[in-house]
Amino acid sequence: MSDNTPDDDFQEMLRRMLGGDPLAFGGAGGLDPEQLRNMGVDPAQMQQMMAAFQQAMSASDGGIPWDAARTGALHVANQDGLAITSGQRDDLAASFQLADLWLSEATSIAPTGQLPVVLTRGEWVEQTLPVWQETAEPVATSVADALTEALEQQTPEEMRQMVSNASRMIRQIGGSLFAAQLGQVVGRLSKEVVSGGDVGLPVLPAGVAAILPQNFADLGEGLEVPHDELALYFAARELAHARLFKHAKWLRLHVMSQVTDFARGIHIDTTVLDDLAERFDPSDPQELQEALGSGALLPQQTDAQKNALDRLENMLALIEGWVDVVAADAASRIPSLERIAEATRRRRAVGGPAQDALGALVGLQLRPRRLREAASMWRAVGDAVGPEVRDGLWDYPDLVPTAEDIDDPAGLIARLEASARGEEAPRDEMDEALAQLFAEAEAEDGDDDSGEGSTPRG
Repeated sequence: MSDNTPDDDFQEMLRRMLGGDPLAFGGAGGLDPEQLRNMGVDPAQMQQMMAAFQQAMSASDGGIPWDAARTGALHVANQDGLAITSGQRDDLAASFQLADLWLSEATSIAPTGQLPVVLTRGEWVEQTLPVWQETAEPVATSVADALTEALEQQTPEEMRQMVSNASRMIRQIGGSLFAAQLGQVVGRLSKEVVSGGDVGLPVLPAGVAAILPQNFADLGEGLEVPHDELALYFAARELAHARLFKHAKWLRLHVMSQVTDFARGIHIDTTVLDDLAERFDPSDPQELQEALGSGALLPQQTDAQKNALDRLENMLALIEGWVDVVAADAASRIPSLERIAEATRRRRAVGGPAQDALGALVGLQLRPRRLREAASMWRAVGDAVGPEVRDGLWDYPDLVPTAEDIDDPAGLIARLEASARGEEAPRDEMDEALAQLFAEAEAEDGDDDSGEGSTPRG
């Protein structure tokens, strides 16, 4: 019987693992399940960790293994094994067709020319994962870098060279854990989203309209609304969203650049990670994953991040507010419209566990706070100047309403009405302030010129 303590056994395993010893992974002469149980470690959990370690050691590029995110997300998304029936496809195709006709009466933005699609949860994961990867990559890289640094600092001097030689592997392990956590979040989100535009971000290619029948069926439970009315409303919303992003070709890049601006400003809280490394318990291999999922490693937002988040939330509110108004106009013939629309707003305001988890993972909340105000602005603008002028505000980035326009639709309407009459737009406080600055600058330039002209020559 060995005189080693559990900690001694674990340290020996760690030395062998970091040194690249294949016997550390349960090969001949390696640690068997009984040894793991004696050390207080769950063999199944350790097997998962060992698989990650082996993957990390065999990887050559040192990047984030996003295949782990894909595998985990698909595992969650496909758990129920439900398939889309031909009846569901036919019903939704008919709803899309009728909603597209109604939508052409409510907006001047043209149809996309692309056939809407119905997606399984797994297909939604496959098609949207590149966007989630783009969103999360800056954070994943920060986690991997910080984990490497923290472990190197906490390693005893006699093992430092060994850990230094394995730094690429350790970095890969940190990236693997983050990728696996992201996969769980995206997989759970696939069980909540109803359509392509449901999460706010443009996760599908521009012009693609999609509905997930599995989640759509769950949404109707408890609403006491006829299925065909619910389908028509969500088809109108999804088609409006697709039309907007197809028409405003600049919009998708604009939104995603704001997301990446926010994400690139994230740096891992190394004090939390250092503390985690100091009190690491070999019998609790899930601790780091729990820290990732809870958002404990994300520090408070910087001022630059808060500004980026404000800009993003305003833009998401403008997009969703416009979609709300146009879809409501298109679906005005639906008897249960008000009840469906209100239930949709409540669902979006409350959010879900997957969206909360994504917020903890990358620090980004996807719920626009100013949706109602933005929708009211679009309604007021449309009533005052008509749908064509309203929708023309999406033609170029410079025309899109600002946060100030959301607060004061009357000012925006006055400018649009003056432009339609061929008049100079009324000045607001910003215009007056700029005019004052220009006037003062011209006066100073005039004084300087006058002084130079009156200087006598020597």
